[in-house]
This record gives sequence, C-alpha cells and structure tokens, in this order.
Amino acid sequence: MLKGLLLLVVMQAMGALLQALWLPMLPAPVIGLLLLLALLVLLGRIPESLEQASAALLGYLPLMLAIPATGIVLGGDVLLAQLPAIGAGLVVSLLLCIPLCGVLMQRLMAGQREDD
Repeated sequence: MLKGLLLLVVMQAMGALLQALWLPMLPAPVIGLLLLLALLVLLGRIPESLEQASAALLGYLPLMLAIPATGIVLGGDVLLAQLPAIGAGLVVSLLLCIPLCGVLMQRLMAGQREDD
C-alpha cells in the first residue's frame, strides 16, 4: 500500500512540475491523473499496491468534497453572476455527450457480439 501512495504522490508532483514549466492553463492534479492514466495503460494492469491505496483513500472522498461544497455555498453571488455561462456549458456538454455515449455503447456491444 505504501508503494501505491508513493506512486500517487509522485504523479501529483510530476503534474505540478509540468504545470509550472509548460502547462499553466491546466491544474496540476489533472495533469498528474493523466500521467497516472498513461502509466496504467502502459502497464496494462493496476498494481496491487495502487489498488489498496486507492481503496483506502476512497473512504475519505466525502471529506475531500467538503471544501469545494463550502466554496459553492459561500460564493453564491459569484455563481449566480456566472449562471448563464454555466448553464450554456452544461447544455452543450449534455448535447455532445449523450449521442457520443450512444455511439460508443453501440460499437462496444457490436464488438462483444463478434467475440461471442
């Protein structure tokens, strides 16, 4: 489990380094997660230590979400001022994602039928 936590911290640190050097427009945790995803794709599996560390951290997820929720509650006036832009973004993403999910599901189901 310690190896898994170390891997998560190293990916977070690498994300922060890349963000500071080349990608200031992306948050460091997002870059770190993308690096972790690339590593897992290269490995082709999830290491046992990483799986254990992730399972242990999953129990603390509500605590990690409390801070953004507090910011939403306290920054309500800013949120209301940006409501048209937020609404437009949600509608556009919904209109793009639903057909994409349908097409993806049909292709994956067709691939499963061919395997059977």
